[in-house]
Amino acid sequence: MMKTLFLQPPSFDGFDGGAGSRYQARREIKSFWYPTWLAQPAALVEGSRLIDSPPAKTSLETVTRAASEHDLVVMHTSTPSFASDLKVARALKEAKPSLKIGMVGAKVAVQPRESMEAGAGAIDFVARNEFDFTIREVAEDRPWAGIDGITWRDPNGALVHNRERATLEDMDSLPFVTEIYKRDLRIEDYFIGYLLHPYISFYTGRGCKSHCTFCLWPQTVGGHRYRVRSPANVAEEIRRCMTMFPQVREYFFDDDTFTDDLPRAEAIARELGRLGVTWSCNAKANVPRDTLKILKDNGLRLLLVGYESGNQQILHNIKKGMRVEVARRFTKDCHELGIKIHGTFILGLPGETQETIRETIDFAKDINPHTIQVSLAAPYPGTFLYKQALENGWLDVNNAELIDDHGVQIAPLTYPHLAHTEIFDNVETFYKKFYFRAPKIASIVGEMVTSRQMMVRRLREGVEFFQFLRDRHKAA
Repeated sequence: MMKTLFLQPPSFDGFDGGAGSRYQARREIKSFWYPTWLAQPAALVEGSRLIDSPPAKTSLETVTRAASEHDLVVMHTSTPSFASDLKVARALKEAKPSLKIGMVGAKVAVQPRESMEAGAGAIDFVARNEFDFTIREVAEDRPWAGIDGITWRDPNGALVHNRERATLEDMDSLPFVTEIYKRDLRIEDYFIGYLLHPYISFYTGRGCKSHCTFCLWPQTVGGHRYRVRSPANVAEEIRRCMTMFPQVREYFFDDDTFTDDLPRAEAIARELGRLGVTWSCNAKANVPRDTLKILKDNGLRLLLVGYESGNQQILHNIKKGMRVEVARRFTKDCHELGIKIHGTFILGLPGETQETIRETIDFAKDINPHTIQVSLAAPYPGTFLYKQALENGWLDVNNAELIDDHGVQIAPLTYPHLAHTEIFDNVETFYKKFYFRAPKIASIVGEMVTSRQMMVRRLREGVEFFQFLRDRHKAA
């Protein structure tokens, strides 16, 4: 077995672009997701090590020293961070020319040839799509010609595109990622604004039945079939976590849509209810009230819900498969049952106008989730939105950056009737109109006066939020 280092490279200060982040950018407040997509293959490779540089503030110098003690480095990359990650790869290769370096992630999965060409001299291979067992075979030092799912350069310098790896069906065959969290990570380094701290997140399944045109993982790595772990397997990992991490206050299931399989969601909830843990998950805004009650009665605290827009035509345009009135009823049910919601919205999707932006802001204020996140439409390569944007001239492929030089998300899409600057500016408008309301301010203050920990946290987040707005003005 090759001595293997799994690496999320150093990047922009506060950059949440790790191997578990769907939108790679600096957040409004300090946020870091767990590097689950790296931890999973790390759990398959005996004697490996995982370094997640951004949350741990690990320097390039420290990473270079660590890499020099290994035979193989597996780096996670993304479209926004690729150029920066490539610089790290070149530094590692310069320090130890014999080091084998491979990259994983949606970026290299959909653009393997372009990534290899850009990384000539630094990147030895990229692993496409679902790469867990691909990486294990590389680490076992097998001949690369026989490893499914990689693109590599042969001794003559020619690029070789091996056949695709079969999709993983037995999800229970994967080892627990939380064993790697315990071994290599400090869980207190991971923050998500709407989750209790410290938290732990992992997947109970991969894939999503929905076909949202902008969503990265289902169109690149995960697929559109929801392949799941058994409820007993999920409960066993939680049980072990309770022993390994007694300080954890909340567990988050990061499946694209945990509620895609309602009977299974209910079965897992009942297992968690017996364990007495607090948990949250991603959900679509169409979960029946009866199911919501079962989840709530068994420890569910919060749902992360992608509303995206309050305009029905835009929801049709992005193939969301959701009706506004259904989302309203779902949200009302959650409020009545005492389930908190972190609602996510996207500005700049196809069909967006100044009027639809106002409609979405009014919709968000009306349904009133506990907290919100407002993102800019990001046309990632490999998504239908990217293809659509190129075909319609909404995106200049030569100026298609998704973040600025400081890691702040920018608006790459522009329409004949709506400039990218207008889309960008409305993110701040959205936040101010949603949060700077007397009832919402009173709600936040109410949280703070009842919990000293929450008071410290909200004050810190307030400072970070206003700093974020200042950075956005610089980006503009």
